[in-house]
Formats: sequence, structure tokens, C-alpha cells
Amino acid sequence: MEFQNILTDTQGSIQTITINRPNQLNALNKQTIEELSAAFTNAEADAETRVIIIIGAGEKAFVAGADIKEFANFNVEQGAELARKGQETLFNLVENLRTPVIAAINGFALGGGLELAMSAHIRICSDSAKMGLPEVSLGVIPGYGGTQRLPQLIGKGRANELVFTAQMIYGARAHEIGLVNHCVSPEMLMETALKIATKISRNSPTAIGFAIDAINAGFVDGKNGFDAEIDAFGKAFGTEDFKEGTTAFVEKRKPSFSGR
Repeated sequence: MEFQNILTDTQGSIQTITINRPNQLNALNKQTIEELSAAFTNAEADAETRVIIIIGAGEKAFVAGADIKEFANFNVEQGAELARKGQETLFNLVENLRTPVIAAINGFALGGGLELAMSAHIRICSDSAKMGLPEVSLGVIPGYGGTQRLPQLIGKGRANELVFTAQMIYGARAHEIGLVNHCVSPEMLMETALKIATKISRNSPTAIGFAIDAINAGFVDGKNGFDAEIDAFGKAFGTEDFKEGTTAFVEKRKPSFSGR
């Protein structure tokens, strides 16, 4: 797939995906969602990629929301299909990737933009970033998983307030309530993301994939997270990475993980 709205760059085992629509504040339209889905899928399939960083082009926005012009005239059925397809194509895909995704939030992350960041496994923001779910001010609600992931991250009461008021919060407040893992200066945003990505990349990709599966299972209705952990723990024993990790420990050397 030839990308028009995103850029990809790989340095070693870390791939950066940049949403490149700065004149539209990197708003998510249908094409951009499809391109992002393809880029994440490609990165997941690349055995050399250990971590993915997602960021928006320019300094103003990570993603300032969905492209409202695309759905302003939708009916009930079209609206439901928009949310369903978006969740399946991109947002659920990102959350369930077995390659860790770090969202580097550089500016506005509103509506679908914040929902994309919440789909990532780790979030870092600049202290000038502004985040929120303003959908109710347009007569609609978050449709890309925002009503589900936000309460998981910050609790039901705080999520209710953010959704009901449609207010934006700055990076420091987002960090205070647990919406993001780190809040840093704009100059330190990518440096911090790359530092964390580098630490992750030194560890076993297979073990991290199993950990993602087990952690996510605890938030899925009908699944027992403890059972999922037991299953994933057992599977890890059958991998080359487990043999390498334990052997390296005994031999008092750094492991060299293959991801198998």
C-alpha cells in the first residue's frame, strides 16, 4: 500500500509512524485510518521491529480528532458502521498488537486522536499537549473505544467528567490522573519515547507479546485474566527466547533474543 497521509521510519528495531496531515492537524479521515492499519500490520509482521512509536507531524497536533466532514450527514446505520469499522480496522488492532506501541502526544489529541493514543500500550505527552473527548459538544459520543478505554485508565468518575464536560486537559493534568505515563517538555518528547523503546527492545519480544495478551485479557468481558496469564506463562517455556534468557542468566551475560 502506498501511503499518502503517513510516514514510516525505522531505526534499528524501532519503527516510527508519523501521521502526516499537519494542515488538517493530522485529523483522522477514512484513508488515514486505512493507511495506519496497514502500517501497524506491516510493522507487526516485521520480525526486526521490536517497538512502534506513533506521533503526529508538526508541533500543533498528535491528532486533533476525526475528519467531521466525512460523517456529518450520516444516518444511524452509517454512524454505527463507522464506529464498528474504525474500531476493528485500527483501534482494537493497535491495542492487541504483540509489538508494543508508544504514543508520543505532541499537541492536540482530541476525539479520535485521544482514542488512538489510548489504544497504544504506553503514552508520553509534552507538557503543552491538550487532550480531551469533545464529542458530546457535537451531539455524539466517542465511537472509537473512548467510553471504554478512558475509564480503564483514569477511573469511571473522572472519565464521566471529561466526556460529559467535553473539556480539554493539559499534559500535567493528564499525567496526574494516569492518562499518560510521562509528561515532558516538547524538546524531550521523542527522546523520552526512544529511551523507553530502546529499553523495551532489549527484552524478549515473545515474552512481551505474551504479557500484552495476558494484560489485555483482564479487561475483556468473559475472560479470566489469571487464567490467561497462566496459559501465556506456560507458552513462554516453549520459546527459544526463554532458553536464551535463562541460559544467559546462568552464564552471567546479556541475552540475545531472537523473538522466537
